[in-house]
Amino acid sequence: MKKLLIASTSTVYGSGYLEYLQPALTSFFKGITIVLFIPYARPGGISYEAYTKKVKEAFASIDIEVQGIHEFKNPKRAVQEAQAIFTGGGNTFELVHQLYANDLLVDLKEVIENGTPYLGTSAGSNICGVSMMNTNDMPVVYPPSFVTLGLIPFNINAHYLDPIQGSTHMGETRETRIQEFHFYNETPVVGLREGSWLEVMGSKIILKGNLTARLFQKGTHPIEIESGSVV
Repeated sequence: MKKLLIASTSTVYGSGYLEYLQPALTSFFKGITIVLFIPYARPGGISYEAYTKKVKEAFASIDIEVQGIHEFKNPKRAVQEAQAIFTGGGNTFELVHQLYANDLLVDLKEVIENGTPYLGTSAGSNICGVSMMNTNDMPVVYPPSFVTLGLIPFNINAHYLDPIQGSTHMGETRETRIQEFHFYNETPVVGLREGSWLEVMGSKIILKGNLTARLFQKGTHPIEIESGSVV
């Protein structure tokens, strides 16, 4: 049975890295002693080593060891044998590029569908959707495909922002960008606001956190999903 936490972000305003998710992670990773971390999204160009160190410090507070996938000679075997997996945020284009370059996408999908617990934040959440086409990131590299894990039947727009009332900003809103996507594509999109996450248990997907999420479907008006609701 699939078991995922798909979070909009790793850090909310006023808290430390993964701190707001700690209660959920304690329950989610119960019985897990080691988590395999995939640092490929490397936010700001941070090194794999530095990124993994940051994650190790966060997981130490819930008594779980972290190993970076770059520490293994055989990353495919690391994924296949992992107790649990965490893919962090950063640049989704680079993340997907590296997953294809290391031939990990199929293995990652297979182990998660077979029950390996998976945590994703930001870019690590984007890849859970049908494609990565609703990322907010700059295309710094060109992956072989935008097709991702397809573990949920929609795409994620992480860090979803609502228009600011009275703002003089003349650029496109997130809603406008998603409307552009739906001119060419049918896939539904869920806009996850900061501090929100999806809990996936098998085929059941529930919105968690204090805020609503915004569901976009082609040809219809967006709707708000209440926290605690099935998506």
